[in-house]
Amino acid sequence: MLRFGTSSIVCAVVVLSCAVVRSGPFAPQAGQPDSTAIAGNDPRFVEWASSVQSLVRGPQNIANPSLGLASFGTPGNALGPSDAATNFSGVVSLGDGGQITLGFDKPIRNGTGPDFAVFENGFASGSLAFLELGFVEVSSDGTNFFRFDATSDTPTASQVASFGLLDATNLNNLAGKYIAGFGTPFDLEELAGRSPLLDVDDVRFVRIVDVVGSINPLYATNDSFGNIVNDPWPTASSSSGFDLDAVGAINVVPEPSGATLMAMPTLLVVFAVAHRLKRRPQSEGS
Repeated sequence: MLRFGTSSIVCAVVVLSCAVVRSGPFAPQAGQPDSTAIAGNDPRFVEWASSVQSLVRGPQNIANPSLGLASFGTPGNALGPSDAATNFSGVVSLGDGGQITLGFDKPIRNGTGPDFAVFENGFASGSLAFLELGFVEVSSDGTNFFRFDATSDTPTASQVASFGLLDATNLNNLAGKYIAGFGTPFDLEELAGRSPLLDVDDVRFVRIVDVVGSINPLYATNDSFGNIVNDPWPTASSSSGFDLDAVGAINVVPEPSGATLMAMPTLLVVFAVAHRLKRRPQSEGS
């Protein structure tokens, strides 16, 4: 989330007032009918990211590397429950094209409906919102990652300005689609069968990759259908790019029940005896 002084706020208001509402085919912003946003205090969340496997910060402005890398927030800000609704600064900023990979104590699995959600700290202005977007990838082994098919139908005839607004109905499967306090849901069923290297019932890592947001072909990033993803750019400050608040899991691999754990020693003994009998040589004539 871009941070700015009083003089910049005046300019921001001018830019925001020029935003054009365009109704797209996807779910609307949090708080509107048919939105798929999930509140951070929703009781469906049973697990939150517990470790940061890696963080690669991107530049504050990819077109001006001399400004240095984004630096706002610590990696630990992405762990545990979402709190951006009450602690707006409790995030870690990725910078242009930066990425972060999180781990979970309990693997996420493909269950009914959305399986996990990603939280950013965008803010609303009427039916539109200031949003910074990211691609989402998952992995079972921490090496091979697979990206959700993302769509951006935001017009690209002109650049969304640094303080510009986006229409959530133009966005699908892009983290940051929803404002602070509300997670963007992801359903592992969409990746089922994508590759034998991904077990959608055993997802241990989630990676978020910042969408640069520039429509300049030199720096632009594309959605899964080849569309340039247009979002507020540049956001040249220490808090440039996607600001990750949290990743919450809804469907996780259940722990073995007490009865199963108690039965395990007996099962191991039975298995060992059966294995020895199978290997014992038979006598002649038997």
